[in-house]
Amino acid sequence: MTLTVPALSKHPRRSLLDRASFVLGVASAVGVVALLFLGLVVSPPAILYGETVRLIYVHPAVATITFVAFGVCALASLAYLWPRTRSPRWDHLAGASAEVGVLFCAATLVSGSIWGRYTWGVWWTWDALLTLTLMLFVVFVGYLALRRTGGDPVARAKRCAVTALLAFLLVPIDHYSTSWWNTLHQGNTVLRVGKSPLIEGWQLATMLLSFLVFAVLFAWILLRRFEVESMEARLEDEGYVWAIAERRAEGR
Repeated sequence: MTLTVPALSKHPRRSLLDRASFVLGVASAVGVVALLFLGLVVSPPAILYGETVRLIYVHPAVATITFVAFGVCALASLAYLWPRTRSPRWDHLAGASAEVGVLFCAATLVSGSIWGRYTWGVWWTWDALLTLTLMLFVVFVGYLALRRTGGDPVARAKRCAVTALLAFLLVPIDHYSTSWWNTLHQGNTVLRVGKSPLIEGWQLATMLLSFLVFAVLFAWILLRRFEVESMEARLEDEGYVWAIAERRAEGR
């Protein structure tokens, strides 16, 4: 008897999502090159911090995108928990955004440690903002680990969605920690209510460009990771179908 099992789905044709991913990828590459040129060649060193000031073209932007990524994860989780909008795609988006957020959070911690070494004289200090950012990193790593547990996919997705919403509560606390407590970390450099930015000229232009470049880079990585997440889920589902069909054939 010949065993016929469902074939795994073939890759879909190039869609609007694929085209958007391609455009974002090209824009990210061009933006990174432009940012490197402005940040390392055009922008002058600071009087107080010297060449170390070039870290502001990385650290504030990746820290902001970290919050955005975890925010997308929380919104997607909320959409999954809401019965009217429940769809596996929201769960896939939540997982993909959390992974990208952890990546940017790690970049935030590393760049912040380098900045601290040259401004505060230490690689790490248990400052409120630094500690909360580390907690944020650990909590979402735990969320990603939870997504890899077994069991019913729907029940697992619900558990992960609730966990993501609880983990996101750390984001506003982390963001406003410099306002609520006395920390070593300086406040806003550009968005200062009623005051001018602390930097100007090419330094200000390059810093603003960094936010745009890292935002586009985040969108590109998120789209690619979302596609991978969706393919993994489809492979898992069709793998179950294949396994059931094979077991039934063995029982005949």
